[in-house]
Amino acid sequence: MSLNSTPNAERLHIGIFGKRNAGKSTLINALTGQEVAITSPYAGTTADPVQKACEIYPIGPCVIIDTAGFDDEGELGRLRVEKTREVIKKCDLAIMVFTDGDIDAELAFIEEIKAQKVPVISVVNKIDIGEHISDRLECPILVSALESRGIEDLRNAIIKALPPDFSAISLTAHLIKEGDTVLLVMPQDIQAPKGRLILPQVQTIRNLLDEKCTVVCATAEGMEKALSSLKAPPKLIICDSQCFKPVYEKKPESSLLTSFSVLFARYKGDIDAFEAGASAIDALKPGDRVLIAEACTHNAQDGDIARVKIPNLLRKKVGGELIIDFATGTSFGDDLGKYKLIIHCGACMFNRKYVLSRIEQAKRQGVPITNYGIALAKLTEILPYVELR
Repeated sequence: MSLNSTPNAERLHIGIFGKRNAGKSTLINALTGQEVAITSPYAGTTADPVQKACEIYPIGPCVIIDTAGFDDEGELGRLRVEKTREVIKKCDLAIMVFTDGDIDAELAFIEEIKAQKVPVISVVNKIDIGEHISDRLECPILVSALESRGIEDLRNAIIKALPPDFSAISLTAHLIKEGDTVLLVMPQDIQAPKGRLILPQVQTIRNLLDEKCTVVCATAEGMEKALSSLKAPPKLIICDSQCFKPVYEKKPESSLLTSFSVLFARYKGDIDAFEAGASAIDALKPGDRVLIAEACTHNAQDGDIARVKIPNLLRKKVGGELIIDFATGTSFGDDLGKYKLIIHCGACMFNRKYVLSRIEQAKRQGVPITNYGIALAKLTEILPYVELR
């Protein structure tokens, strides 16, 4: 897989923060060795957060997020600062850029970042002022972004500050071992792009191959034929959550069962929170409000999992109508308290930090949150037979 093929959701997300004209964009260009950010001597050149996929040697594939200065002014400036704050939710790591001796605003913003459990590296972008403010900062890195001085020190600091669990979680290693045979049941329905596999299927296949497993793929209709072609039952069957029930009914007794969405629930989020959230389905009553959150935006089709299948199963379960809202992309909302339950997609388009920030937000507001796959297993009464961990 080439660098450009690495999905953004699998890259280290680094947010660059600071006042206007602090040299954030210049620092990004020095750090990446590319002209990836527009630079200007005028304050406010970066109006909205700008993401750039790149590689930083020796860290690997990253997403650098250039943000507007958090000291922006006026009503438009206030909106830009709100977008800057939104960036924190998806950052695995933050860099705060200092460029003058008045650092109270930066220190206050660092506390906001740390409150969201994001490690922060302090970078003083003018080496000559570093000695005057270093005693107020935690292990600052002194650089001159314009002259590319101190950049190697910054790269080393990024490596040391990486979250300990970044890239440590495998999609499937908790369920299989080298040499196992795994059957993937993948309906190619109206939701699948023509001529292609959807991203969770592609990532799962790649992960299984990395784990040195034998991978067998079939559609739901071809599952029995695929099973009969094997000398022994597969160690694991991974299916689309929409066909959980029929796959469960046809699977060999010795084969473990899970779904792509359940795998991503563990890989991207908090599987314990999602499992606990599913229990809230039993408490739903007609008239309750439910939020269904989709990471990607697409034109809903007949039979859409989020717009049709899950809502229909929920209505059948509660025996009446529910108020169901939908959130797509990064629109999640601040006030979740009106919901009795949130059901989130597998989030293959989001990085793990962003999904965890949504789970944490739901917890703070006392709202149960679960995942498509876990919810479908619960609604089809097979959750006890699905491998979650």
